[in-house]
Amino acid sequence: MTYYQPEPAYTHGSQSKVGILLANLGTPEAPTAKALRPYLQQFLMDRRVVEIPRFIWCWILHCIILVIRPKKSAEKYASVWTEQGSPLMVYAQQQKKLLQGYLSQKINSPFAVELGMTYGNPSMKSAIESLKAQGCDRILVFPLYPQYAASSTAAALDAVWRVLLKMRNVPAIRTIKHYHDHPLYIQALASHIKAYWQQHGQPEKLVMSFHGVPKFHLLKGDPYHCECHKTARLLAEALGLSKQHYQVAFQSRFGRQEWLQPYLANTLDALGKQQLKRIDVVCPGFSSDCLETLEEIAMEGKHLFQSVGGGDYHYIPALNTEAVWIEAMRDIALEQLHGWVSNEFDSVNAEAEAQASKERALAFGAEK
Repeated sequence: MTYYQPEPAYTHGSQSKVGILLANLGTPEAPTAKALRPYLQQFLMDRRVVEIPRFIWCWILHCIILVIRPKKSAEKYASVWTEQGSPLMVYAQQQKKLLQGYLSQKINSPFAVELGMTYGNPSMKSAIESLKAQGCDRILVFPLYPQYAASSTAAALDAVWRVLLKMRNVPAIRTIKHYHDHPLYIQALASHIKAYWQQHGQPEKLVMSFHGVPKFHLLKGDPYHCECHKTARLLAEALGLSKQHYQVAFQSRFGRQEWLQPYLANTLDALGKQQLKRIDVVCPGFSSDCLETLEEIAMEGKHLFQSVGGGDYHYIPALNTEAVWIEAMRDIALEQLHGWVSNEFDSVNAEAEAQASKERALAFGAEK
């Protein structure tokens, strides 16, 4: 029994392609406890996500969390589930399709785009195997996390490396680490928020909320905290906001240890008690709306703010499939694809060269 996975069938004269792998977190396949249990187990067993000694964490996970949490999480997923499925999956699939089209306007050389999830399906394995089956011998990994964190970006890259470890013919790999301060990303965010304000008016304060991580990640060298604050500063400048008109917070705290502060819940409580007439909350770390943004931020956050005296509460949707964001994705990808793709690709000449290569191979004894 071989250690390596079988390679796709190869035919001499086939034209190679470039692959773009969009990487995101993942989602359960249904809003049910049955579907949540394996998804949560895969997610929470990742050492990048939970850095607790295994013998302690395995007991907590299997004896407490996976007994209690799937039902509660399923109820939350059900509150945001759509007819097409999980919001994150719906938007991610649309982003994949749109990026394919936007890239085809800029490059003529062969390429393919696939979506891979760190947890759940479509898996990184299925995405990479699909790209290889389409003839991709070079792959750009594009994590859909603007700010780098070991628990998100690095976890996605780990999933990619685990697939490559079992491949005999490993494709060339390029990765995008982050784009938290990329002008195109900041411009996309600012344009999106300005368009929302043109339609709904402007708040007294904009809260920029990022997914939280334990504080010790920062103390051990994870740049996530700094990158979130840089994104917030650049976005505030692009929107023309003074320091008094925006605030950074961190959401989704889990467990008893200290996480990055200020916590969003505490921030909303304080702003509500100030009886602000309106606040808007935006989550610049999310390329797609998902359970966290649609339920925790849009629903729970609104209830918390208004229950202590706050006024209007607006959640500004993620970039999702906004044209300005797909254009930014395309151009960020093109920067990394330099030398791999071309707008001057001549399909007729390429086909002739491929045919000549095949004839030479057959002359030397190749079977096909």
